[in-house]
Amino acid sequence: MPENPVVPRPEYPRPQFVRTAWQCLNGTWQFERDPGDSGLERGLLDRDLTGEIVVPFCPEAPLSGVGDPDFHPAVWYRRTVRVPQAWAGQRVLLHFQAVDHDATVWVDGVEAGRHRGGFTPFTCDLAAAADPAHTYTVVVRARDPRTGPQARGKQATAYEGRGALYGRTTGIWQTVWCEPVPGPHLGRPRITPNVAASAFRVTVPVSDNRAGHEVRVTVSDQAGDLGQARARADLDLSAEVWLPLPADRVRLWRPEDPHLYDLRIDLLDGDGAVVDTATSYAGLRSVAIDGHAVLLNGEACFQRLVLDQGYYPDGLMTAPTDEALRRDIELAVAAGFNGARLHQKVFEERYLHHADRAGFLVWGEFGDWGANIGGPAGDNQQPTASFVTQWLEAVERDYSHPSIVGWCPLNETWQRLHDRITVLDDVTTGMYLATKAADPTRPVLDASGYAHRVPGADVYDSHCYEQDPEVFGKLMAGLAEGEPYVNADRDGTAWSVPYRGQPYFCSEFGGIWWNPDVRPGESSWGYGERPTSEEELQRRFAGLVAVLLDDPLMFGYCYTQLTDVFQEQNGIYRFDRTSKLDVSRIRAAQQRPAAIERARPGAQASTSSSSSPTT
Repeated sequence: MPENPVVPRPEYPRPQFVRTAWQCLNGTWQFERDPGDSGLERGLLDRDLTGEIVVPFCPEAPLSGVGDPDFHPAVWYRRTVRVPQAWAGQRVLLHFQAVDHDATVWVDGVEAGRHRGGFTPFTCDLAAAADPAHTYTVVVRARDPRTGPQARGKQATAYEGRGALYGRTTGIWQTVWCEPVPGPHLGRPRITPNVAASAFRVTVPVSDNRAGHEVRVTVSDQAGDLGQARARADLDLSAEVWLPLPADRVRLWRPEDPHLYDLRIDLLDGDGAVVDTATSYAGLRSVAIDGHAVLLNGEACFQRLVLDQGYYPDGLMTAPTDEALRRDIELAVAAGFNGARLHQKVFEERYLHHADRAGFLVWGEFGDWGANIGGPAGDNQQPTASFVTQWLEAVERDYSHPSIVGWCPLNETWQRLHDRITVLDDVTTGMYLATKAADPTRPVLDASGYAHRVPGADVYDSHCYEQDPEVFGKLMAGLAEGEPYVNADRDGTAWSVPYRGQPYFCSEFGGIWWNPDVRPGESSWGYGERPTSEEELQRRFAGLVAVLLDDPLMFGYCYTQLTDVFQEQNGIYRFDRTSKLDVSRIRAAQQRPAAIERARPGAQASTSSSSSPTT
């Protein structure tokens, strides 16, 4: 089978847990549609497939070489893999960063793994003991049914996207790769910064623990090693080390100075020989809550967030290049934002790596939309157990990234407050509690906008697309009396439990409709009445932003949105990331210190972003 002369997306896909030996499996794979989901019965597992596709792009995306936006109930992939001679005898792990939605993997005709959920990675064995002389055959079936509850994010269930729903993503849409590991080997570390102690706590799971084995972690910066700690790996399923930093080498991670420390993690046998090794990095920062303020490293840092949906014209949910991920952060910073709400999608981990390096604040979110299947009145979604499973996989993957300042499991769910308790109520509470259990170091929003169902959740928010700054200001003014704007049903029936004085922000606003180049008949929409000129747009943006910046009880906001996405044309930039308005004015409107920052001595307004776990 011919290979692409240039492997797409060749960069290392797991930048916070790096081994030097690995093999990227992106490129040309055999491919075949299976519209009746009968491929297993028809023998697709055992024969060559009839077409080709460029992985990691989905068949709906032009970059895949298929470019078919229709529904794909099931699709099949096939390719051969030869492992390097140096991997002989080692266990080889086969990694899929994301496959939408229900995947089964076979190696040499034997089922090697299965996974449900289109946003999170999974791993299976390519070989228990690799034989470089052998050619391994990998086959993947991905099922993506059109009906039934599924965490789809913004993927449309109708043929064409409309409103805030866009094209679909089926099958492999992130990097496929493999790596060799010894029998006893390191698992992905959990890195927790402790600013008060100027230290890191590093928890390292170890597979196939052996008597006498130890984990050794070394921390360093550009000037050299700063310290080292060891822990026995044969007493527990995970080894935990405590890494204090020398007082003269402590440097906090913050938007203005996103300093990162390097970590080297070694698994040692009883004789002190290195059995397995990996590298990582960490940022020393803290996130805490003080009254209405969310603190970063003990100071109020107003969160000037922008809604980022992570879609691309040619790759859909997959960025065409790693540079495109980094560029989106640069575009947001150029427009005056210091962070983003990663909306209705678990982003590629490479995005978080660039956010870590840029000091860009991030709220991690799950793509929970897609479970509205005509359920009982008063309950707009009927989620499944896989929602909780996938979300915990996402939190575990991203726990150690310093750029993440908060978690948002659900978005715009609604249940009438006094109706019967529903599955959605159970899942809302369950996902909130699961997030707090998995990560007690960051604030958690039970559901963004609409129905808040967890009394005393860490933060409280609303979505408000009122376009008149004066009216918008009146809607937001109730926060001063402890009665902030809260989303409710059209007839006024409450969706949410009462506000209890938590930190509050308007996590969706604006969405100003603007496409100066719209063509007759083109599908185009945004929120409210379209401005008649860019000057009107700029005044509207500045007025809306001023309402929130000048509220001394508001800890941040999130403007909709960074770019146009297909027919939703309310971005700061066009869908292709080119400019459509004077970005310098958008930036200038956001630069003055926010009221909550001015009220706290030592606080500084930040124009690029940062985040940290509470300790």
